[in-house]
Amino acid sequence: MSLKQPIKNEKIPEGSQWLGGIGAGSWFYLSNHNDHYKIERFSGIGELECSKLFKVDNSSFNINSEYKFTYLSHCSLCTIIQNQITFKFKAYENNNV
Repeated sequence: MSLKQPIKNEKIPEGSQWLGGIGAGSWFYLSNHNDHYKIERFSGIGELECSKLFKVDNSSFNINSEYKFTYLSHCSLCTIIQNQITFKFKAYENNNV
């Protein structure tokens, strides 16, 4: 059974998406950061778990169009679905932001 979405508090950026897992879950926030993407992951109570720069495997991704974080997503790899296309975001090595 997947963990239900907790109430979003002020520590979690507006626009973050909840991705519930079995027994745990995280909030994911995506933003532009120069010519890369920055993804931040927060715990259910809003503690920052990681913040890294990512590159996407397909340049057709549009951050301004609707998208949804899905599995597998963690601090090194995030998966996003947009317009029925699966995009893989891979973290740059040693790039905590």
